[in-house]
Amino acid sequence: MDLRTESRVYTVGEASVTRITDRVLDTLRGPDIFPDWTHEAVRDHAQPMRPEHLGEDGERLLMSVHSWLVRVGGKTVLVDTGIGNGKSRPFNPIFHQLNTDYLRRLAHAGVTPEAVDMVLLTHLHVDHVGWNTINVDGAWVPTFPNARYIYAQAEEDFYASDEGASRRMVFDDSVLPLIEAGLVQRIGDGGGAVDAHFHFHPTPGHCVGHMSIGLASAGASALFGGDVMHHPLQLRHPAWNAVFCAEAEQARRSRAWALAYVADTRGLYFSSHFAGTSVVQATGPDPAQWAFV
Repeated sequence: MDLRTESRVYTVGEASVTRITDRVLDTLRGPDIFPDWTHEAVRDHAQPMRPEHLGEDGERLLMSVHSWLVRVGGKTVLVDTGIGNGKSRPFNPIFHQLNTDYLRRLAHAGVTPEAVDMVLLTHLHVDHVGWNTINVDGAWVPTFPNARYIYAQAEEDFYASDEGASRRMVFDDSVLPLIEAGLVQRIGDGGGAVDAHFHFHPTPGHCVGHMSIGLASAGASALFGGDVMHHPLQLRHPAWNAVFCAEAEQARRSRAWALAYVADTRGLYFSSHFAGTSVVQATGPDPAQWAFV
C-alpha cells in the first residue's frame, strides 16, 4: 500500500484524525455477508460505489481493516488496533499469521508505539484488537506499553463465558497480556466519558459489549462506529445486518441510534471497515445522501 494514501488528516475541532491501515479485504461477497441482499436492492447504488467499495461484478465487497489515530489535547490515541501480525487464527484464513506493515504506517504518521497514550477499543473481536500485542521472544507483550487500553467490561465477561470459549485464543494473545501488565480500564454497560474529548456510547447487537466512541473538540464532533456498519451499502439500507451481528434487532436499533447521532451533530462518521477514505460527512437526516470525504 502506498503510504501517501494514508497521509490524509481530518480535523474535528482541535483534533486531528488519520487512518492507519492494517489490511484491505477484497474476497468477501455481498450475498454472503448480507442476508437481505438482492441484486435489485444494490443495482441503483452499484455504480457510484465502484471501484472503491464494490467490484465490477456487482457482488464483491471492498473492505478495510484499520485503526484511527487521533491527536487531541496533547494526547495520542488509537481507536481499535486491527488484526495484528503472526497470530494463529485457524478459524479464518483472512486473519491467520499475517505480516503487514501496520507499525511502519504508524511510524510514517509520526508515532512510535511508546508515544501512544490511550487505546480505545470498540469491542474485542479479532480484527479490532490484534495490534494490542506483539510477539517478543515467544511471548505476547503490549505493543503500546505506556497506553491505557479501554474497553467494555461486558466484552471481557463474554470471553470468560462458555459462549466465548471458541475464540478464547483472541483474548489470550491480544487482551490478557494487557490485563497482566495492569494497563486495562473497563467501561460499564452504560458507557461513559474517558476524558474531555472521548465518550463511550453503548451500541450492542454486533456483540454484547460493543461501543461506539464519540469525539468532541471545540464544538465539533465525530463518531467512531466500530461494527455498527460494515459497508457503505448500509447507509442506503440501514435495516441490513451483516452475518456477523449476534443480535439482529438490537444491531438495527444501535445502527439507527448511531446514524441519528451523526445526523443530529452534522459530524463525521469514522468507519472501521469502509474502504476508500473510510470517512463519511453527515449533511442531513438521510444517510443515503451523505458523502465520503
